[in-house]
Amino acid sequence: MGTPVLSNPCTVVIKAPTSPTVDIARQELESHWSLGSRVSLVLNKKLRLGEGYRIIAKRKGTSYEAAVHASRPIGLLYGAYDLLRMQNSGTLALHGSHANTAVDKVERPVFPTRMLNHWDNLDGSIERGYAGKSIWKWEQISNGTMTETLRSRIQQYAAANASLGINASVLNNVNASPKMLTREYLDKVKLIADILRPYGITTYLSINFATPMALGDTKTADPLDKDVAKWWKKKAKEVYSLIPDFGGFLVKANSEGQPGPGDYQRTHAEGANMLADAVKSYGGKIIWRSFVYGANHKNEDRVKQSLSEFKPMDGKFRPNVILQSKNGPLDFQPREPFAPIFMHLKKTPQYGELQITQEYLGQSKHLVYLAPMWKEFFSFVHPSLMQGIAAVANIGDDANWCGHPFSQANWYAFGRLAWNPELSSEEIADEWLRQTFSMPDEAIATMKSVMMESREACVNYMMPLGLHHIFKFDHHYGPEPDGFKADYPLEWCPVYYHRADSIGVGFDRTVATGSGATAQYPEPYASEYDNIATCPEEYLLWFHHVPWTYRMKSGKTLWQELCDKYNAGVATVRNHRYIWHYKMKPYVDAERWQHVDTLLNHQLDNAREWRNVCLDYFQTFSKLPVE
Repeated sequence: MGTPVLSNPCTVVIKAPTSPTVDIARQELESHWSLGSRVSLVLNKKLRLGEGYRIIAKRKGTSYEAAVHASRPIGLLYGAYDLLRMQNSGTLALHGSHANTAVDKVERPVFPTRMLNHWDNLDGSIERGYAGKSIWKWEQISNGTMTETLRSRIQQYAAANASLGINASVLNNVNASPKMLTREYLDKVKLIADILRPYGITTYLSINFATPMALGDTKTADPLDKDVAKWWKKKAKEVYSLIPDFGGFLVKANSEGQPGPGDYQRTHAEGANMLADAVKSYGGKIIWRSFVYGANHKNEDRVKQSLSEFKPMDGKFRPNVILQSKNGPLDFQPREPFAPIFMHLKKTPQYGELQITQEYLGQSKHLVYLAPMWKEFFSFVHPSLMQGIAAVANIGDDANWCGHPFSQANWYAFGRLAWNPELSSEEIADEWLRQTFSMPDEAIATMKSVMMESREACVNYMMPLGLHHIFKFDHHYGPEPDGFKADYPLEWCPVYYHRADSIGVGFDRTVATGSGATAQYPEPYASEYDNIATCPEEYLLWFHHVPWTYRMKSGKTLWQELCDKYNAGVATVRNHRYIWHYKMKPYVDAERWQHVDTLLNHQLDNAREWRNVCLDYFQTFSKLPVE
């Protein structure tokens, strides 16, 4: 931001053994550091910083003296990227009153594993992907080589992740193809892993639980069958011979039609443990998703099913099995209460699972900044309850990676919060804006306000006051509160979740008269959520069936409050469109300005559709005028 480029290139003094990772750190600083003519990279194993680093920088006259200290090469790379982040966001600058003249700080990641989950398919499509095709161009990899175009793109991807401290990547969809584990594709995965490794990124794969049977190598996929266990051990040996630092397998089993141990009357623990034994000797992990519902839980409230399924198995998993649980008990809704499974499983390590790709938040057509939603989750679920954090990626082969220019901010925010969940949403938005646009401070402040308001606006124009899952079927874009299909499971139908009738609206999850889901929460939340008088209004219709004439804290009736929320959501988007259209044009290049402007127009149309469709539908029950 206005930093003068020095005429002399930066000299990087290396006090560390040569390695590909240190070479990348040197190259990045030589290419991009402009606040001084010299930076030192110092490796000192006695520092015991793990993946962390120490940065010392002091302004002297017209330049900074800077050094990065670390105990591992990856720490030097992370520190180099942080030094560049401070430069590019104006935290360090040769001019400007808000810049620091000196910095001496130590950074360590809070979560040991900071992972992206790609839902990419072998045919190049991406499930819930809104930014083009997959970046893994499998057809461009053959005979141990890949095209230079693909190599360059993957290197850019790796650098972007390393700059945020993201250290793990699952390359393929959890609805996995058995072909992923054939030698043809493992040879391709090896080449990708070789590119990611120097950037500190460990490669993982999603697997189909029935792979050995699907490939015709076994007659069953029963995890207690000796031939099946033997097949997985042989396959693990093959994978680790190609990729010695392979992270392990991510598994979606007995969920939404995917095969799993339940097909053979075996438990999730029995299925996961069989796989865990196969990778144990290599240091591998089995990441087992807790997103299961349906088969064994007939007539049970869907939001209760994950905990009901896995609580009896707590302590029965192998030590190298990690349970991966979504932030909420349902499915990445614009707002959910936190998932109680994090509080109940005491003997089983867990990863939290977030969603960067905006499946339920306007996809890549709506400007919705997700950091406030994730901060909300961390305010309930302390990071100490998790060994790692994962997120479903929003990355595709679009030129800007994420479809909507502002959707990049969510990839950025995930990485920053995965490193340090204590960072504020405002701080992260400020960093991203300053590194992404050349705007004066006033414009930065204005757009930061837009970003900070955007998630609440989305909740308001889609599903305020605890309404949830009333999207159109399958693609989850746009409203369909009247949605019901007899051939679908009821828990996939919007009418299942809002339960509107002549009396009121909302899902009764209380202990006395409802599903009892409130009892899954620890105190004080169980009592707070169970009582309509103390339940936070943002979760009201999640936990209670509320009369249309119920008096809210504002003094208005529920119906009036619902109307107000929908109108407020639309009004906020209208204001965001106005700000971008009339105030930001001087500060943004024509291509990005036009792209965002067009998308904001579309977002406003969709917000109006949400408001009009939902209020018109609910009015058929309330019989009250739309205000």
